[in-house]
Amino acid sequence: MASTEAGAASAPDPARALRDVLSLFPTGVAVITSLTAEGERLGATVSSFNSVSLDPPLVLFSIARNAKSFAAWSGVDCFAVNILHESQSPVSNQFARSMGDKWAGLDPLRAETTGVPLLRSALAWLECRTWAQYDGGDHLIIVGRVLAHERMIGADARPLVFSGSRYARLAAASDIATPDHVGHLLHGW
Repeated sequence: MASTEAGAASAPDPARALRDVLSLFPTGVAVITSLTAEGERLGATVSSFNSVSLDPPLVLFSIARNAKSFAAWSGVDCFAVNILHESQSPVSNQFARSMGDKWAGLDPLRAETTGVPLLRSALAWLECRTWAQYDGGDHLIIVGRVLAHERMIGADARPLVFSGSRYARLAAASDIATPDHVGHLLHGW
């Protein structure tokens, strides 16, 4: 059946529809930082960060193949995951842009173990050595072995959350009870 021009314009975009469904799953927001072989600082905002294993300690993130810095990211030996605090949406926005100096106005720390830059006001850091890379379709999945980690802010601090294509905040107190005996099953760790 032939479609009309008007019908083609109103046809749903399958990628957009999938993205809308995936946006229902809230994620934390992190900035991945590294150095190129030439010593240039890299940084990218991701919501595609995940824990993989505790033994050995592995985490992953993914980078879009169409990212301007894709070649640099695919060659990093070490990287840091900077987990953002709920007040750091401006930092997330700064590292989410594709052009310009992402590091403008920031004075990063130098990680002791890997030497990669760390964001001073992050909720937590994980220093990683690249463990493996996998084809992830339009993304490259980079798995890192955690070499060092540090929680920078107190136990009452909350992470920046992304849900429904928007930043969100976690409630200060939850009225949803999780029985003690099943918590480890829900989290897988």
